[in-house]
Amino acid sequence: MSFRDLRNFTEMMRALGYPRLISVENFRTPNFALVAEILVWLVKRYEPQMDIPSDVETESDRVFFIKAVAQFMATKAHIKLNTKRLYQADGYAVKEMLKITSVLYGAMKTKELASGDKLEEDSSKFKFDLGSKISDLKAARQLASEITSKGVTLYDLLGKEVDLREMRTAAIARPLEINETEKALRAAIKEVLENVQKTKDTLNNVSSDEASLEAKIEKKKQELERNQKRLQTLQSVRPAFMDEYEKIEEELQKHYETYVEKFRNLSFLEQQLEDYHRMEQERFEETENTLRAMQNKLREEERRLMRSGVSEIVSDAPLPAAARDEDSDMDIPEDEGSDSDIDDRRPSKPQPIRNVPVAGRGGARFLGTMQGGDSDEVSPHGFDFHHLSHASQTHGSAATFSLRERTQDRHSLGSGRSNLGATGGPRLMPGFTYTVLSKL
Repeated sequence: MSFRDLRNFTEMMRALGYPRLISVENFRTPNFALVAEILVWLVKRYEPQMDIPSDVETESDRVFFIKAVAQFMATKAHIKLNTKRLYQADGYAVKEMLKITSVLYGAMKTKELASGDKLEEDSSKFKFDLGSKISDLKAARQLASEITSKGVTLYDLLGKEVDLREMRTAAIARPLEINETEKALRAAIKEVLENVQKTKDTLNNVSSDEASLEAKIEKKKQELERNQKRLQTLQSVRPAFMDEYEKIEEELQKHYETYVEKFRNLSFLEQQLEDYHRMEQERFEETENTLRAMQNKLREEERRLMRSGVSEIVSDAPLPAAARDEDSDMDIPEDEGSDSDIDDRRPSKPQPIRNVPVAGRGGARFLGTMQGGDSDEVSPHGFDFHHLSHASQTHGSAATFSLRERTQDRHSLGSGRSNLGATGGPRLMPGFTYTVLSKL
């Protein structure tokens, strides 16, 4: 069944005046009520006095209805319908009903053409049913395809006519032999009688087979009853180890609950441990970053102090009495120069002065190192006293002191050089530690 047949059927029914609108989707699924209604309407349209039973509630009523419609169309309209397809009430039923609608539609078109006059024909040239024209075009195409296929079949049969003609002529020319005919008829009759006898034997055997099957069925029923009774007995009996099984099952349930609880606790503790380790790692990294920043800051501060311009002479160790008497005349005059002069006279890169003899002191020397002091004590000459170690009052006593720049007040510092004794002494470099060696 094709979509073209469905559309042709709906268009023909609409043209014939069917009161209900038929959709193509009505026959996607079986719809026997609609098929019965259409068949009754078509029968009434073909023969208004025909009485067709319309009761289709039961299966037998539907079968009787289909048979009545098929018989009526076969006797009155000479249309052979397939009852099975009609009973399906789907697209295949539409194909069968299309045979009836085609006859009625053709009669209607013939009547319209015969009863129409010339004026109506002229006016109807521009008023035609497009659906009917399309259906006619499709019918013409179908007829053309059928003519082609039948022409091919006829051509093939005519090609065999030469051989068939000789065989037909030989068969007609051969005289009929009554003995052979009688012999053939007797053989056919005998074969039919044998088939009848076989059928009777089969029917007789059916009764015996039926009895044996009934006996087997009865035996199976008895076995089924016995098995059912045995099953009921087994279900009513309690197994021997059922109590122990239930007890072990309860213990297993308790152990499982304990296991689940411990597993959850373990998972929670592992999560807490991971969080703690992560926090410790973050704290350690933060502390390390802080220490690194402090180290960098201290380095910068130390570099800034090292780059500072002026340092002081620091000395806290007392000298022996004789040395003090000899050194009483030693004065360190203050440089009255300005800060700009000091900066101009300052060397670009101080060099350590070691083993420099001091004027006015026999054998006294200064030993310098590259270490600055950290004391905040201030000398009268503007220097910080850091450290003094009086080693001994005897010959060879040493005193250590350091020089450190006072960054609080650069204007109060000296010129960066010291004149020891009346005749002047070596220049002392700021930022160094000097060791004084004195002799008694």
